[in-house]
Amino acid sequence: MYKREDTRQVKVGKYKLGGGSDVLIQSMLSKPAHDFRGNVEQAKALEKAGCEIIRVSVPDTQTVKLIPLLKEAVDVPIVADIHFDYKLALESVAAGIDKIRINPGNIGDDEKVRAVATACRNNGVPIRIGVNSGSVQKEILAKYGAPTPKALVESGLYHISLLEKFDFNDIVLSLKSSDTKVMYETYMLAAESTQYPLHLGVTEAGTSKMGTIRSAAGIGGLLLAGIGDTIRVSLTDDPVNEVYAARDILSAVGLRKNGVRIVSCPTCGRTKIDLIGLAKSAEEALKDYKKNITVAIMGCVVNGPGEAKEADIGVAGGDGCGILFKKGEIIRKIPEDKLLSELLTEIKKEFGE
Repeated sequence: MYKREDTRQVKVGKYKLGGGSDVLIQSMLSKPAHDFRGNVEQAKALEKAGCEIIRVSVPDTQTVKLIPLLKEAVDVPIVADIHFDYKLALESVAAGIDKIRINPGNIGDDEKVRAVATACRNNGVPIRIGVNSGSVQKEILAKYGAPTPKALVESGLYHISLLEKFDFNDIVLSLKSSDTKVMYETYMLAAESTQYPLHLGVTEAGTSKMGTIRSAAGIGGLLLAGIGDTIRVSLTDDPVNEVYAARDILSAVGLRKNGVRIVSCPTCGRTKIDLIGLAKSAEEALKDYKKNITVAIMGCVVNGPGEAKEADIGVAGGDGCGILFKKGEIIRKIPEDKLLSELLTEIKKEFGE
């Protein structure tokens, strides 16, 4: 049975992927392929947000020239996304790419597969095989009647075999579906079928709201089961928001503690402050704060310090005012309009900038 700590480990730039290493956050550049300046600026924004692997589409030789520009601009491994043309894979490796995403069964005969495998092996470049419900081979679809979990896994194992034929084993496997249940069952089956590290994601998940929910359900469930070595939250949105969503998922399942964890109550009839607005404002103000602390935003002084006594720091509302507390101990009263500002000031005073 698959265990995250037992998967084969591959090196992707400065990171180790699999083998019990941290689950890495990925995203993909969305600017037009030939907009080099736009892609570089977007890569910088992704790195700042906490993205650890950045993928870029490489549809032609011109786009290969973007790879060294990205490598110079950010200290993040870059993945070349290749479809069908094996020569672009070879050119990307020569340009210094850190990882290739390609399906060997789609690039031609054995000699082309051998050429890609040899170039990647010689340069320490791993390959991600990326199967989704729209890319399953016709004969496999005919066998199962639809892109079922068994069909997706069989397709992935077929592509793996084409690389293993040439003694290439630095492989990462993704098996994505836009159907969360199919995606979940596919990875559960894959976990019983391979020890290669798994790249998790719900493909075409949707816009920010539903896409995040679908991804949290599928990716989060698998991570809690000990499955998955790297994740991408696919949103029809600014890719920076994919990174924030991925960070939140990893934090929610206890795999990352690299920032603020906010706990807040759902409000009730005792609440006499704008708790919803306060919680949202605190979350936004602290989204890039890197200290590993728990901050509580609670509705009333009756339950606040008690229910959230494990929080490092927090505020609880009263009638036109509130209290500041630390580890359940009340520190002082604060006027309602000063709750956020004094909370933020106290956090920086107590835990640093």
